[in-house]
Amino acid sequence: MAFGKNPHVAKAEAAEAKAQMAQDASSYALAWREAGQLWERAADRETDAKRRAIYAGNAERARATADEPPPSFEQPA
Repeated sequence: MAFGKNPHVAKAEAAEAKAQMAQDASSYALAWREAGQLWERAADRETDAKRRAIYAGNAERARATADEPPPSFEQPA
């Protein structure tokens, strides 16, 4: 890890990718909630106000996505 880098940003992006590849509704919502928490942690550690606002917005978006109905998870016949 390089100095000055916020490690929670990469973790939050990975959690969003995991949510998009989820196979069922519960893992979809759980991954989005995890992403929201990680974006919040990234915002808390950020010193730049502009990036802090972006990360906080990403946290709200991730939590809102977790509360929305998930996409259809149909199994092929």
